[in-house]
Amino acid sequence: MSEKEEKPKKNSRRQFLELIGYAGVGSLLGGSAILAGINYDKKKTKSERIKVLTAENELLEIERNDTTKITKSKFENLTYLQKEGREGIAGKRWVMVIDLSKCRNAQKCMGACQSSHHLRPEQSHITTLKMQDSKNTPAYYMPKQCQHCDNPPCVAVCPVDATYKRPDGIVLIDNERCIGCRFCIAACPYSARYLNWTEPLYAQEDIDKVYNVELNIPQKKGTITKCLFSADLLREGKLPYCVSACPNGVFYFGDENEDAVTNGTTKETVRFKKLLADNGGYQLLPELGTKPRVYYLPPKGNEYPFQDKDKPEAKEHLENS
Repeated sequence: MSEKEEKPKKNSRRQFLELIGYAGVGSLLGGSAILAGINYDKKKTKSERIKVLTAENELLEIERNDTTKITKSKFENLTYLQKEGREGIAGKRWVMVIDLSKCRNAQKCMGACQSSHHLRPEQSHITTLKMQDSKNTPAYYMPKQCQHCDNPPCVAVCPVDATYKRPDGIVLIDNERCIGCRFCIAACPYSARYLNWTEPLYAQEDIDKVYNVELNIPQKKGTITKCLFSADLLREGKLPYCVSACPNGVFYFGDENEDAVTNGTTKETVRFKKLLADNGGYQLLPELGTKPRVYYLPPKGNEYPFQDKDKPEAKEHLENS
C-alpha cells in the first residue's frame, strides 16, 4: 500500500478519535453540571470563577467567593445530606402501628409534624379522619399519613427520581430534584402527598439553610411534601415527632428486623408481630399490592367512644354516602 493511500486513513482515524474525545468531554461537563450542580474551572484560576446550576436550571458563571449564590461548603453539605438520605439506616426496616381504640383526636401528632417540617396551618402530613363502619357501631378516629409502601406506586411514576424507596423502608422526596409534575399525587391511593402551591411559611427564615432531605427543610414552592417517618430523628435514635407528641399512646414505632415497636406515650417496647396477631392488626387497602409499612389495630373496646353530640353528624354522613 502506498503512502498516499495510507495517510488519509490515519488522518481519518485521528479525526474520529478527536470527535469522540470532544463528545466525551462535553458529556462529562454536562453531566457534572447537572448532577453535582457545580463545576470548578481549573483553567481560570486567576479569576476564581465557578459554574453553578441554579434551582431554576440556569447555568451561571460567578465569582468563587460570591456566597449570594452558593458556596463550596454549602454544596458539600448538600451532597452529603442527599447521599445519606438515600442510603437510609443500615440494618433497619421501620414500621408503625396505630391503635385506633386509643385515638381521641387530640391532634397533637398533627401539630408536632407541622412544626417540625415548617408547614403552613392548612398543611399537614398526617390527618385524623372521623370514621364509622356502620350505623350500628360507634364512630372512631383514624390518623392517616403516607404508608411508606414496599411497592410504592409514587416511586414508579416519578420521572426524575425525586421520590424514592430506601433500604430501611422509608419513602422520601428529594425536593432538589422534584419538578412538581404531581404524577406521584395522582398515583398515591392514600391521598398522602401535597404540593406546595404557595411560598413556604418560613421561606425567609430558612433561606440560608442547607436542604435536608430527611427533614424536607427548607420547603420549596412548587414541590411535593409528605410524611417522612421523621427520618432525621431516627438517625439520632429518637422516635418520630408524631409518635412522641401523642398523649394517648396511639402510636407504636420500631424496627421490623428486631420484631420490636415502642409506644410513644408509655415508652413500653413490645413484640411487633405479637402485637398485630393479638389485636387483629391490618393494613390499608392491601388488595392494591402496595404493601404498606403502617399497620392499624381495630377500635375494639372503644376505650374512647365518640361523644353523643357527634353521632347525628356521623349518621348523616352514612345516609348520604
